Amino acid sequence: MKAVRFHEYGDPGVLRYEDAEQPVPGAGEVRIRVAATSFNPVDANIRAGFMRGPIPVTLPHTPGIDLAGTVDALGEGVDGLAVGDDVIGFLPMDGAGAAAEYVLAPAEVLTPPPKDVPLADAAALPLVGLTAFQALFDHGKLTAGQRVLINGAGGAVGGYAVQLAKNADAHVIATAGPRSSEAVRSAGADEVIDHTTTVVTAAPTEPVDVVLNLAPVDPAELAALVTLVRPGGVLVNTTVWMPAPSDEERGVRGIDLFVRSDADQLAQLVALIDRGELRVAVAERVPLAELPTLHTRAAEGAVHGKVIVVPSGV
Repeated sequence: MKAVRFHEYGDPGVLRYEDAEQPVPGAGEVRIRVAATSFNPVDANIRAGFMRGPIPVTLPHTPGIDLAGTVDALGEGVDGLAVGDDVIGFLPMDGAGAAAEYVLAPAEVLTPPPKDVPLADAAALPLVGLTAFQALFDHGKLTAGQRVLINGAGGAVGGYAVQLAKNADAHVIATAGPRSSEAVRSAGADEVIDHTTTVVTAAPTEPVDVVLNLAPVDPAELAALVTLVRPGGVLVNTTVWMPAPSDEERGVRGIDLFVRSDADQLAQLVALIDRGELRVAVAERVPLAELPTLHTRAAEGAVHGKVIVVPSGV
């Protein structure tokens, strides 16, 4: 089979489109014929060697945490799945990824895909959708009537976060640049702040219950966001290289989010999509052989929106 792998850590030039041995599922595993994976910034950080501590991988390593595909073979002890089933999932970050024609997945991370979304496009959902869901509800404890500020709403996670927060009947304030402001507004934001012309901390007219930071701001900007949170509120931060600030005197908690695979939550997101309450957005579709070029473009800041990566012939 074909796969993209790196045999050493480094810049995008270490990625190779090459032949690899087709994997054989072990106990509790499923082999998937890949319809698509997607590009996530963490893929580049793993490739560069920045995540060796929290996410150790075995070289050569195949990237691609998101998965959409069709069950091709079952390992011993797998129940509830059959050859030919379409599935999506969030693969273990330290295991072989889905930037290949076939990949192994633990059966427990898989769930059926949305009914009316092309299977390949559904690869755009797992990691970013779960990040938004867990940030807002597991950690932010967002409830109806609360006010939430989503800083960096123009990205892939932000698009889901705005929709999910609005579906929860929250008042959604979102920051975005000119290129993404209209998409953020159409996703349901009640207020959109143009961060290129407005100081974010000066914009909200009253405190918020939850701040979700998705943007790579500097530490001073991140700390300033705490001042927007009401006493007893929370700031959830996804930029893991900066610890989330807090304000103990006012009871404002700072939480660093490390997204986890959760098939039940992923199934909840799929149900929202099937009911027309959540939209999957795909900005671009790239052939698997061009994944090294995609990593290069991402390093240059030339990738915008969610990009799925499709093996040839799919």
